[in-house]
Amino acid sequence: MRPAAILLTAAALLALTACSVEQKEVNKAEPSSSAPADTGKSNAAEKAAGIPDAPTGDDRDAYLDAIAAVDPRIIVDEEKAIDAGRNQCSSLAKPNDKVNWLAAQRFGNDARPLTDAQGKQLNEALRKTLCPA
Repeated sequence: MRPAAILLTAAALLALTACSVEQKEVNKAEPSSSAPADTGKSNAAEKAAGIPDAPTGDDRDAYLDAIAAVDPRIIVDEEKAIDAGRNQCSSLAKPNDKVNWLAAQRFGNDARPLTDAQGKQLNEALRKTLCPA
């Protein structure tokens, strides 16, 4: 390869690298608008479905204490536990014969499966805290 060709190839590679780096910097500087930030506030559609705002302060503590009484491992990830509870409120707003099973599914996982009886306890805790009837 001739020196001029090598020089042109190197310049082209540097230009491509610079564009890539510049785009990464732009991406870091601009927040993504594709997914709205979760503020913990229910929008109109969520409220209509029975999903309450995320609890704060003493209400948050009371909710987390109530569900931790069923299984303390549930609140290892507090935000996930709050999301699960808010979503379970929508099931309690339209009760059916699967609400206890749904609670067990929402709060449990493969490593920590919950029973329908624990789901029932979770629903009772939810009714006393996050989503009273």
